[in-house]
Amino acid sequence: MNVVRLGLMDKIRFACMPFAVTHVLSNIILVDLYRDYFAKHKKYFTLHTIFIAGFAGLLPDIDIPLNWILNLFGADLVHRTITHTPLFALIFLIPGFILWRKKKHTMAMYFFVTSFAVFLHIFLDYFFASDAGGGIMFFYPFSTAEYALNLLKGTSATLFAGIDAIILLLWLWHEEIKHKISDYI
Repeated sequence: MNVVRLGLMDKIRFACMPFAVTHVLSNIILVDLYRDYFAKHKKYFTLHTIFIAGFAGLLPDIDIPLNWILNLFGADLVHRTITHTPLFALIFLIPGFILWRKKKHTMAMYFFVTSFAVFLHIFLDYFFASDAGGGIMFFYPFSTAEYALNLLKGTSATLFAGIDAIILLLWLWHEEIKHKISDYI
């Protein structure tokens, strides 16, 4: 199967994908909600852990700046290949288990939330990838078959900007109710 290679501007123009803000906020919110309502060991879910989860939500897209650098040397890295596979997420999950067994729980949690963030990024791209932007190659490099549900097919990028705004406002509302963030203003 041939992989269609679009320039970055073509992908921005035609791809209907979650924005970077969605990838960051979705991880911050889910890890924060887990910490607030489900975690038995809250000491491992510090604000630093939540920051790492948000930052790690962008890790699968590290192939974009890497491609810019590789292009300077005449090489090319196709977006949504190796960094958008479960294999990439396992790179962070395995050290997490090793550190957990060595009783380095805080450091292990950083790897666990990073792995979670990578999986969530892939999940979001799979559900909202458009035809023009391609899908997710879950089994790359063994297969270049692309998978996508196209749930919001045919929508504009402004819809994703609106989704980002709604997600942010709902999370801020939750934080105000749960943690009284207005006390820090």
